[in-house]
Amino acid sequence: MTATEERGATHLERLAGHYGVEVVWEDAQGRTRRVGPETLVRILHAMHVEVSSEDEAAERLAEAEAAEWARALPPVHVDRSGGRTVEVPVSLPAGARRLAWRVHLEEGGERHGEADVARMPRLETRHAGGEAQERRGLRLPALPPGYHRLNLAEPVAEMPLFVTPPACWQPPQMRAGQRLFGISAQLYLVRSEADWGIGDFDDLSRLVRFAAGEGAEVVGLNPLHALFMDAPEAASPYSPASRLLLNPLAISIEALPPGPRLDAFRRDPRTRRRIEAVRQAKLVDYTGVVALKAEALAAAFADFLDEADEQRRQALADFVEARGPGFARACLFLALRARFAAGDPPRPDWRTWPEPFRAPDGEGTVGFLVDQGDEVLFQHYVQFVADGQLEAAAAEARRAAMSIGLYRDLAVGADAAGAETWASPEAVSRGVAVGAPPDIFMPGGQSWGLPPFQPHALRAEAYQSFIELVRANMRHAGGIRIDHVMGLQHLWWVPDDTSPAEGAYVGYPLDDLVGILALESVRQRCLVVGEDLGTVPTGFRDKMAEAGILSYRVLFFEQDFDTGVFRAAAEYPRQAMAVCGSHDLPTLRGWWLGVDNDLKEDLGLFPDAAETVAQRERRARDRESFVGLLRADGLLPEEGEVDEEAFVAAANAFLAETTSAIAMVQLDDLTGETDPVNVPSTLDEQHPNWRRRYRLTLEEIERDPQIRELLEVAACRARNAAPRPAD
Repeated sequence: MTATEERGATHLERLAGHYGVEVVWEDAQGRTRRVGPETLVRILHAMHVEVSSEDEAAERLAEAEAAEWARALPPVHVDRSGGRTVEVPVSLPAGARRLAWRVHLEEGGERHGEADVARMPRLETRHAGGEAQERRGLRLPALPPGYHRLNLAEPVAEMPLFVTPPACWQPPQMRAGQRLFGISAQLYLVRSEADWGIGDFDDLSRLVRFAAGEGAEVVGLNPLHALFMDAPEAASPYSPASRLLLNPLAISIEALPPGPRLDAFRRDPRTRRRIEAVRQAKLVDYTGVVALKAEALAAAFADFLDEADEQRRQALADFVEARGPGFARACLFLALRARFAAGDPPRPDWRTWPEPFRAPDGEGTVGFLVDQGDEVLFQHYVQFVADGQLEAAAAEARRAAMSIGLYRDLAVGADAAGAETWASPEAVSRGVAVGAPPDIFMPGGQSWGLPPFQPHALRAEAYQSFIELVRANMRHAGGIRIDHVMGLQHLWWVPDDTSPAEGAYVGYPLDDLVGILALESVRQRCLVVGEDLGTVPTGFRDKMAEAGILSYRVLFFEQDFDTGVFRAAAEYPRQAMAVCGSHDLPTLRGWWLGVDNDLKEDLGLFPDAAETVAQRERRARDRESFVGLLRADGLLPEEGEVDEEAFVAAANAFLAETTSAIAMVQLDDLTGETDPVNVPSTLDEQHPNWRRRYRLTLEEIERDPQIRELLEVAACRARNAAPRPAD
């Protein structure tokens, strides 16, 4: 809240503001809105702050402020200057004279010194209980980027001190002004002559080789997060069991090392018939695929226990140790879930487990880890195998000298019944879900059912949950897409069992999170793209560009929605990735034919007949406007009918000509898909979301002259477009 708003605020509103709730916000129509008290109480409850009256709100706020001033140092400090001018806020009693400090550097060694308090900049003063306190800025000498620790001698205090680069890593070619071209695919939809009913990491290696041969510098993927093996039809990669772990269904069984049990399973005629059945299915048969791969992985693990040599066993142990405590807790959770989901009655949701198992340090959990170690080791083994196969695909990109290689996707949240809420109960909020306020596209707002990180708790743990998440998803990747990147600044929280319109924005420490992203990005040489569709806060994109985070520009959204005029190719921002669509949007062919509007009408997603007519009229206008742009660019003949094949080719050529740093062609458009992969706001019973497989196998794609021609045109246009300096 602003100072003016603060003066007119209630105690409840001030308390909520202290915890980051944006009590006053602006809606999609530019109107100022104020969050109601009931919503504030419920959101504070999700932050473990209990309040039921104005007097109690005043007490909680005084307690929170006193607790902050009682600490000499904040829970963590993130410096984004690159270490040149580090200044740390320190709370001291008035009259303090000298301050001795020591910085323990992440890579070893230390810096130390003593400061004259009187010469330290005064940041803030507070009077409480008849005593004065000051917050002053402790200026430290230049420090290298890293995760350091600061210690004070008097008062005795310590704090994690993160020094980060000011911006994320970008490949040298891009920094030099070159434009890059890539192919995006949804791995689970990929087909090949050797698949087991779903795209796998072996298919990914083959796709990388093909893409590199066609001049691509990057292969983009949807999230590879672990899903629930006991609930195979819950297939959305954006509602995973864990974002720290890889999806076991992406493991290529054919690429696993030989072993007596696995070999026998693979040779069994019944297995071959089951494989053929799921391979020939038009939609991904998740239940059939899970049954097959679960049996195969169990056989491979049994072979590992009996046959693996000491070198391979040690490699697994080293892998688990290197991944850290969050990884270990997530694997432990999956082992427990497998046990309880198979029970009588089945209890897959951890919130229904016996109390001793509902926390990582619970008595039952500790006993399970000791007594059922092989069940946990199985989860370690599965992740070890998956990681190795993903690394093999990344190695293909390195061999081909792709400047980026694999480009992974980080979902905005994980399922409420998954590993993250169980493993990090303080950092992940309960009783609320992430969503979006009402806007012109979704008048009722949205709730995505995903619990958010709690900003104060995240800061209290020195952002360890966020750091682990970023590291896990940058692994073996040269690029990462942050889903709903506005969540770095604020997220719309929707209390359970309420309308999305009754939510509120909760702010996050943007500078700190961006700094951590930059540090991990530079260390892992991983480009960062922020999916910034929807309601974008004023100035947010400028901050992202300054931090080297690319904007995500969808071709059909780059228009004036009142007039229908599309942005010209030369007007696209340099610091951006340009795409034709995404998993939630129609394919080029589907957009041209209006299939998405047909589906929405059939599924009752338009509120009334008038909206149906309006959307169809808008599409006709947009088609005419965009075709005019393509004709003006010489990508379509000046006159005559345009069919969908000519439109798809011209649209991809236009995409490649945009002045954004990266242009991504969808595999869905190369294979001529018409139906969307996902229709938002629908259930699987209404539409087969996340299941529509590609029409062509990888082998057919490689042989298709039309696809190769389209890629050649796109690659050439991207390379030949005149480079622009960065914005």
